[in-house]
Amino acid sequence: MSDKIVRIGGACGFWGDSAVGAPQLVRRARVDYLMFDYLAELTLSLMVRARAKDPAQGYAGDFVTVAMKSVLKELAKRGIKVVANAGGVNPQACGAALRQLCADMGVELKVAVVEGDDVMPLVPQLRAAGASEMFTGEPLPEKLISANAYLGALPVAAALGRGADIVVTGRCADSALALGVLMHEFGWQAQQWDHLAA
Repeated sequence: MSDKIVRIGGACGFWGDSAVGAPQLVRRARVDYLMFDYLAELTLSLMVRARAKDPAQGYAGDFVTVAMKSVLKELAKRGIKVVANAGGVNPQACGAALRQLCADMGVELKVAVVEGDDVMPLVPQLRAAGASEMFTGEPLPEKLISANAYLGALPVAAALGRGADIVVTGRCADSALALGVLMHEFGWQAQQWDHLAA
């Protein structure tokens, strides 16, 4: 049993949550990580519509322009890392915006982007395989604007293991952000079920 302690500060629980969480945690708490959870199904649909109007959108813009901008220099100074599903339906654009913010503020942080949740390219294959709505059994609708799978903790842990200071994902399981941090910090493997479940 390890005596190691990893402190993860929950800086955001939903898109539109108060912006004071991140500054309070960075300035007043002894945290090792900030965790931002922005996504729900409704949120994703709003982001899809935003991306349809502007291909550079589709992510939680206020994560970059408000939350990260307010603490970026202190994160670098204190060595606090960030995990966030703020990438929405356009995690690469979110990552690019973060890299630009770092450059603009003169802060050197490594930004990693986790992809793979967008399964729209697989929809024809899913239809052919008879995929259906899990509760009603209805077939997939003829018109879909988005199809996303829930990613797990493994890619978050992998990104941190490769030296990322900020990890941005699209859709992932609610627990994946914190669990990815713990897998990385404690060296837990994917088959260590008791550790992962704890």
